[in-house]
Amino acid sequence: QVQLVESGGGLVQAGGSLRLSCAASGRILVSYSVGWFRQAPGKEREFVAAISWTAAPTFYADSVKGRFTISRDNAKNTVYLQMNSLKPEDTALYYCAVRSTYGLRSGASEYDYWGQGTQVTVSS
Repeated sequence: QVQLVESGGGLVQAGGSLRLSCAASGRILVSYSVGWFRQAPGKEREFVAAISWTAAPTFYADSVKGRFTISRDNAKNTVYLQMNSLKPEDTALYYCAVRSTYGLRSGASEYDYWGQGTQVTVSS
């Protein structure tokens, strides 16, 4: 089992920045990968970014490429999402999730463990 706790959300003006954190605990294997997703009211859950737990590869949705950066600190069992140049359309509940098999994926159904989410609101 893996437990995930997100933090770092809040209210920010357009053009501002936030850094989200995803603290993981439990049995985490080197083959795991971690993704960030978001869900706005009335919309489906949307892939944002993913990173391998131990290797370099990262993967971004086109809508955030160049603005968001996913990174990890293995010593702290924490994955981060640095969000810059935020836009009102980035407003959503942001979730982190763990995929317990190797490979970076964008489908929510490919992930096995989920956190409770942290709210990000970007005002215009």
